[in-house]
Amino acid sequence: MIPRELFRKIRHVEVRTRGLVDDVFGGEYHSAFKGRGIEFAEVRPYQIGDDVRTIDWNVSARTGEAYVKLFEEEREQTLLLVVDVSGSEDFGSARAKRDLAAEVCAVLGFSALRNSDKVGLVLFTDRVERFVKPKKGKRHVLRMLRDLYAHEPVATGTDLGVALDHVLRVQRRRAIVILVSDFLVPTASHEALAKSLRVVSRKHDLVAVRLVDPREETLPSVGLLRVVDAETGQEALVDTSSAAVREAFADRAAHRAARAEHTLKRARVDHVTLRTDEDYVEPLSSFFRHRSKR
Repeated sequence: MIPRELFRKIRHVEVRTRGLVDDVFGGEYHSAFKGRGIEFAEVRPYQIGDDVRTIDWNVSARTGEAYVKLFEEEREQTLLLVVDVSGSEDFGSARAKRDLAAEVCAVLGFSALRNSDKVGLVLFTDRVERFVKPKKGKRHVLRMLRDLYAHEPVATGTDLGVALDHVLRVQRRRAIVILVSDFLVPTASHEALAKSLRVVSRKHDLVAVRLVDPREETLPSVGLLRVVDAETGQEALVDTSSAAVREAFADRAAHRAARAEHTLKRARVDHVTLRTDEDYVEPLSSFFRHRSKR
């Protein structure tokens, strides 16, 4: 049984995101993630200008006339949503990053549903916590949306490499893989992360969605503040009235963001940054339009 409050939240997100899919994202999803495979459609008589490499020699031999094979784009695809549910995802000044991730995944899931694509889900921390096999159907997308909101993680740490390795094991055929995370990982981990991203992007259509909250970029001047690392539990007392402390915090945040951007670009992974204090519709729509033009 789904608690009433959770049911209302899921219903609200369903109504909002399906409206966005109908009005904005449905066609853009189709254009941004075109099928890359081709499948046989039919044969027809050869016409001047046809590529001779498409001649079907068996049919031509039987009929005594030249026939060519026609192919069409393979449209049915698989969308795999790989979502970070570590401790830092519960943080948010305007709204939690995890809530933003759930709504974005709902938009993508219903867009895939409209496109007759299968949708699957991976929830991870420093381990894979839940895997939902790709399937079609509205009930399946709603089930995944429930998991995004209701799942209580066992761990609090983050290991994107573990999640990406799992994708390679469970998804044999080419798929659209959307990696949703704040990418708050140690600097030393970025070399290994870039390698994992490259490996997955060679096999799948990998897209990264980086989530950002303004309180991770700047500190307010509110005097002494006790802060806790959501993933390690480490506590510290910070004097936010100090301009030097606030500047050092902002510098570290900027370096962290630049490092994440560099890692994604180095791995040649398309990515979009979404903020908890801003509407995600325009940046996500703009990202889709940019991909479709390319």
